[in-house]
Amino acid sequence: MRFLLDAEQRAFAASLDALLTAADTPKAVRAWSRGEHAGGRALWSRLADAGVFALAVPEEYEGLGLRPVDLAVAFVELGRHAVPGPLVETVTAAALLRAPGPAKRLLPALAAGGSVATVAYEGAYALDGDLADVRLSVAPDGVRLAPGHDPVRPSLDPARRLTRLRPGGELLAAGPPPPEALLLARLATAAQALGVGLALLERTVGYVRQRTQFGVAVGSFQAVKHRLADARIALEFARPLVLGAAVTMAPADVAAAKVSACEAAYACARTALQLHGAIGYTEEYDLSLWLTKARALRTAWGTPEECRAAVLAARG
Repeated sequence: MRFLLDAEQRAFAASLDALLTAADTPKAVRAWSRGEHAGGRALWSRLADAGVFALAVPEEYEGLGLRPVDLAVAFVELGRHAVPGPLVETVTAAALLRAPGPAKRLLPALAAGGSVATVAYEGAYALDGDLADVRLSVAPDGVRLAPGHDPVRPSLDPARRLTRLRPGGELLAAGPPPPEALLLARLATAAQALGVGLALLERTVGYVRQRTQFGVAVGSFQAVKHRLADARIALEFARPLVLGAAVTMAPADVAAAKVSACEAAYACARTALQLHGAIGYTEEYDLSLWLTKARALRTAWGTPEECRAAVLAARG
């Protein structure tokens, strides 16, 4: 099956691309890694004005209603530009806040970009817990509004600042979390990873066209072409899985999309690192912003093994 975006969705993607290109996201990412959030929060507000977070919030709470396909389109662009922050966690929080009281109190600000949310299962690390205005802890007895967080810990991706949420806090929803929350988290992660892979491939193609060896461009070597072709094929196979999962929102489809997109992005990262040579290892070079994110997203919201197991379980 062939999935094509309509004219409105293509225009939405183009508008986000233009917004993020003008925003100099690498500068915002590096500041975010140092705990300086002003530039990232300003960018967050512009994304909210474009409707990104409202795509996960019901209309009765000042959102646009859940639109998984449009959300996937947006997250591909967020990944392409390495936008920092708990993006996946904020849209996941919208799926967790089902009770009318907490939803009415918290969701309008999330949709408008006035609040940033993070989510973590009990005992796991939360992303950007020091920055988040809404910290949701998924505990055995339900979803709680965590009263605070522990100190920030370093991460493989410097822009992904990890903390543990403190136990207790207000009980917002009793019982197990709705399964839609995990599905939305995995879909958004898959789309973000697809965007990361596309950026890595684009930057690597540009680099091998400029870098020369033996008097010719490195990109003219057959071995280099084969590596880039393999990376491109992996991304092109992942893209329809991500869009198809956004249409069906079936657990197996979402799991397949997540593992396919994240593995494709990880393969692109390995190819990009090899073809860039020593410069690819340096933190000062912008490529590193996407390399570390590809590795981190690979295990976020479900490892490859967990996602493959979900696909196999659905097939009986």
